[in-house]
Amino acid sequence: MKTTSFLRALGIAALTTGLPLAALAQTPGSVTGTLLDGANQQGLPFANVVLLRAQDSTLATGTATGETGRFRLEKVAPGKYTLRATVLGYQPLRRPVTVGADGAEVTLGSVVLRPVVTELKGVTVTGEKAAVQESLDKKVINVEKDLSSVGGTAVNVLQNVPSVTVGVDGTVSMRGSSNLTILIDGKPSGAANGGGGNRLEQIPASSIEKVEVVTNPSARYDAAGAGGVINIILKKQKKDGWNGQATLTVGTQDKYNGSLSLNRRAGKVNYFGSADGRDMLFRSRQSTDQDATLQGERVTTYQTGRNLRHNRNYGGRLGFDLTLPANQSLTVAVQPNFNRGLNSGTQAATITNAAGTRQINSAFTSRENFDNADVTADYRRTWDEHKGRTLSASATYTYLDADVLVSQRNTEGSATADLLEWRQQFLVSLHGVAGQVDYTHPLGEKVRLDAGLKGQYQTNSGTGDFLQQRPDGGFDRMADRSYAYDFSEYTQAGYATYQREMGPWSVQGGLRAEYTNTSGAVENGPGPFRLQYLNLFPSGSLVRNIKKYDQRLQLSYSRRLNRPNFMQLLPLKLWQDQRSYRIGDQKLRPEYINALELGHQMTLGQTNVTSTLFWRQTTNAIQRLTFIDEEASQKYGDGALITAQSAQNFGEAYSYGAELSLNQPLAKWWRLTANGSLFQTNVTAATGNESSRRTVSGTARVMNSFTPTPKLDIQLTGTYRAATITSQGRYAPQGSVDVALRQRLFNDRAALTLRVSDIFNTLRGRTESFVQTPEQQYAATSFNKWESRVGYLGLSWYLGKNKPPKKIENAPQGGGGGFGG
Repeated sequence: MKTTSFLRALGIAALTTGLPLAALAQTPGSVTGTLLDGANQQGLPFANVVLLRAQDSTLATGTATGETGRFRLEKVAPGKYTLRATVLGYQPLRRPVTVGADGAEVTLGSVVLRPVVTELKGVTVTGEKAAVQESLDKKVINVEKDLSSVGGTAVNVLQNVPSVTVGVDGTVSMRGSSNLTILIDGKPSGAANGGGGNRLEQIPASSIEKVEVVTNPSARYDAAGAGGVINIILKKQKKDGWNGQATLTVGTQDKYNGSLSLNRRAGKVNYFGSADGRDMLFRSRQSTDQDATLQGERVTTYQTGRNLRHNRNYGGRLGFDLTLPANQSLTVAVQPNFNRGLNSGTQAATITNAAGTRQINSAFTSRENFDNADVTADYRRTWDEHKGRTLSASATYTYLDADVLVSQRNTEGSATADLLEWRQQFLVSLHGVAGQVDYTHPLGEKVRLDAGLKGQYQTNSGTGDFLQQRPDGGFDRMADRSYAYDFSEYTQAGYATYQREMGPWSVQGGLRAEYTNTSGAVENGPGPFRLQYLNLFPSGSLVRNIKKYDQRLQLSYSRRLNRPNFMQLLPLKLWQDQRSYRIGDQKLRPEYINALELGHQMTLGQTNVTSTLFWRQTTNAIQRLTFIDEEASQKYGDGALITAQSAQNFGEAYSYGAELSLNQPLAKWWRLTANGSLFQTNVTAATGNESSRRTVSGTARVMNSFTPTPKLDIQLTGTYRAATITSQGRYAPQGSVDVALRQRLFNDRAALTLRVSDIFNTLRGRTESFVQTPEQQYAATSFNKWESRVGYLGLSWYLGKNKPPKKIENAPQGGGGGFGG
């Protein structure tokens, strides 16, 4: 009996002591996998993945997928769970997962999400990507779902991009800064800052798939562009067999455009091509009221005019994608473009000075011929045995040939009897080559190293002849107002970034080095010049993921610069009319920018809110100045003043503010997207006679998307830009409202679209400028009203497996957003 009791006691003791030992032996494990789109087997980035406890469905842990769709859940206690993955437009996924007590990693492999398919009165509606995808460091606008740019160009597309505004003269700005880097498929477009290459008005909206807006780029991006980076991504069809789309659009008062795109995928080769043409007439009217005192004499000029601008543009794209062995691919494409423009109109100027008041009437024409082509080659390599490791390389050649002729003649009131007509003809030839290599190397599941090299060389030469008509009808070249120039610029860059995830924290740091060599000369000018500078550009970001409400916090910093372009550097007089011109200054130097952002993103059910605080400091700021050319006024003014515009470096500029984006479904058939920014800008005075200037400005955009029937989409968009200031003036506020409808036809083989831009005809430009020095006092107000209320009717026909977008969604596809690389 004693022995039995002893053995029983020993067993109980062993059991009671063994339980905690067993518990201590249980080691937390991890769960990994890759979230894929069931339609194309592509990774789904920035999607929400969570583990719910099986017994009570409470949240155990969660994360967001990376750029390739890969996810990893760590420190998971042993037990049974349910894996839940949710992405807008896809069926929610729930999968049982068991984590063992040995701490082993549970590898799920590919986790596939199927697109949502809903039956509505016999019509199948399939969920697709959102029209606006918000993340902390990037906005992605899926243009094919944005109806407000139907019949337009890339300029119209950018007019409807959150955070972006487009001025009357086509200047693109973001958060008050026009110093942006604009890319086409990740490559410099030459469209920003007066460069050559692909011009935004030459790219039809129908050929654009999406636009990426990066407000505070990492070291992976070029350092140029104080306001950020805009990447315009063109459509690329890769479906098997023959596929394509044909579109024809007609606009009110003589506006026509059409496009055709085709692709054929056969085995490892995908051939693609497109052709597009535009023939558009636009009307405008403008006025300028000047009041100046020069050497004690007051001169006033009131000038009005009407313009008719006729643009014809023809372009195309031809290339192929080739799948090579060992996960390699090669893409080669050539993209020619031919632009023909004719701008004609009349002007009437009333001039008052000490001699009295008189009126001079004139007529003018401006003929523009631009021919350009881009040839690109892209290579990419990945490794199956090393997920996330990639090598990519690209090469680009750009050619541009321009022939521009500006002419004007007085028809009445000229004080100079033999002044019949003057002309200024510009001949420009530009060649550019660029090459880039990028490499990504994972150093484990949560550590990654990126590095790359880039080189770019551009030559630009041309002539500008000023021609004066003789009484016999011939023209004489005026040597003192004509010129020839040469300009070249070489840049070389290298970068490296390191990023690491540590639980809910992610950190990235990067450094970019850029060397610039710029040289130029103008015939009979102040002499040749050469600029050389080497700069370092650090960047960094710190991200914190918060499980509650799928929140994400990000703090980021970057240093950037704005290089002056050849039009700002070369002392070339570009006459806009008889009384004003622009001229460069070869003493101009780059400006440098420090940018800091703090962003927050939160998801509440189907509602997504993104907010950002930003601060930007610009040193050696480049400001555009207006002044009176006294010598030209006396020689060529005909009693009126001649004004000039030039850029100079002076002082500092500060801009800081906040931005808020909201995506909210209001009903099953109604969704709202709103975006707004409010910022204060401080500008140093141009001279010591004025005080530094400060103003509060902002932008707002509201888009309502309605789906009253399964095949009808309606979009109502309103935009507003508050007044902004310059060192010598002010831009008045402006706003507009657009409406668009799309009806799918013939079993989704076609779509009919109707769009009316600026339905209340409120878009107009008004600027105020002033000069206040001991020698000159000048004030001017300019007004410009262009043809903004236009109706467009378009028909699109879809070929092969290509289909029209089924549904307008302007909600985000999950939170988060990489590291800006």
